[in-house]
Amino acid sequence: MRLISGPIAGRRLPGHRLLAPLLAGVGLAGCLYGFAGGGLPPTIKTVALLPFDNQTAEPTLTKEVSDRVRDAVESRLGLRQASETQADALVRGTIVRYEPDLPVQYTGGEGQAVSVTRRLVQITVSVEIMDQKQGKPLWQRSGLVLEGEYDPGQELDGRNKALDKLVTNIVEGAQSQW
Repeated sequence: MRLISGPIAGRRLPGHRLLAPLLAGVGLAGCLYGFAGGGLPPTIKTVALLPFDNQTAEPTLTKEVSDRVRDAVESRLGLRQASETQADALVRGTIVRYEPDLPVQYTGGEGQAVSVTRRLVQITVSVEIMDQKQGKPLWQRSGLVLEGEYDPGQELDGRNKALDKLVTNIVEGAQSQW
């Protein structure tokens, strides 16, 4: 620790009494700041999740995506499940592509065998949340690419990371509605 010495040591700067309240006010204002107008319309209280069309060779993705999205719209968006004919909103989508084994990190040098030390799962989807009463989309994304890195032999870890990103995109998209 260095002590200050010289002509300014022990002196107070002009306006020092205003600094603390000013900083506190700025901090408090930052806490009160928020967005208005985001989120789903107040009329949207129920949702029907239609099974995602699956254009990939991975049949288990349909159930995994549906389960994750269903949990998210219930727990994170606060919507109740309803039948397609009774729901205020529909969630539907298509799993367009699934790449489970993309190498992203290698080791090895000249004259050595190259080995993959990190891989990537990549899922491409199109998703839409539709207001049934208004007949218009509340949120939609086409060609949304979600990725999850994993260690070799741990594809499920990568898939789970990609599915977590899908859920986050849907929830944040539904909540932001600009």
